[in-house]
Amino acid sequence: MSAHEMHAAAAHGSVREYVTGLILSIVLTAIPFGVVMSGAASESISITLILLCAAAQVMVQLVFFLHMNTSSEQWWNTMTAAFAVILVAILIVGSIWIMRHLNHNMLLGH
Repeated sequence: MSAHEMHAAAAHGSVREYVTGLILSIVLTAIPFGVVMSGAASESISITLILLCAAAQVMVQLVFFLHMNTSSEQWWNTMTAAFAVILVAILIVGSIWIMRHLNHNMLLGH
């Protein structure tokens, strides 16, 4: 096997990795769906469970389907993903903060 073929094989996962990722994705989708549809948990527990499963789902997608890891070859991909997550978090938190303060300030006149 040539160096090019080895590099190409390393960039793609095996069928087993894809099936594992698929099963984990289905389970991480079914758990919050089942809890919400059954009404077995309170609203705050349901929201917490949804957020935890969503975070785990993102990690499963990154590891099993995008093959991101901590190897030196993936360093820039990992840094770019981390930067994107930070930017999105700043955008969301900042938007919510601005909207709450605008709402508060607009209601002071009444």
